[in-house]
Amino acid sequence: MSTDVKYAIQDVYPDDFSWCYGCGRLNEKGHHFRTGWGGDKTVTIYTPKAEHTAIPGFVYGGLLASLIDCHGTGSASLALHKKNGYMPEDGVEAPRFVTASLQVNYKKPTPQGHSLKAVGTIEELHPKKYKVHIEVFSGEICCATGEVVAVKMPESFGQSS
Repeated sequence: MSTDVKYAIQDVYPDDFSWCYGCGRLNEKGHHFRTGWGGDKTVTIYTPKAEHTAIPGFVYGGLLASLIDCHGTGSASLALHKKNGYMPEDGVEAPRFVTASLQVNYKKPTPQGHSLKAVGTIEELHPKKYKVHIEVFSGEICCATGEVVAVKMPESFGQSS
């Protein structure tokens, strides 16, 4: 369950594109990652469940990759939304991004039983393309870092040709 993010960009994604297993608010079985502003950085807080175990006592690395992936696309969406003059709390539909590339670096084993905090730093590469540098913490320990290149979802995405 995600906590501590009052106004998340995922809350203002269009319904048609809110089904992602990681961050889709409409996916009943998904993680429901929620990404918001924490000063000039982006933040997602998530507490892994027992089923996210790799080996007893430690979190499965795939969950960390999913967190980094969705945090990156959510951060890009936050950045463009802000550039367009909006914040999630305004209730204005946000632009949706997809992952162009994902890099994950595991730094330390991630202990089970603690909330994870993903912190993102956004770098604009192009008006529709952002690079997000991400650190994932368990308490004060940086367990993983990553980089997501996110591109604005094309208008035709998801439509039949």
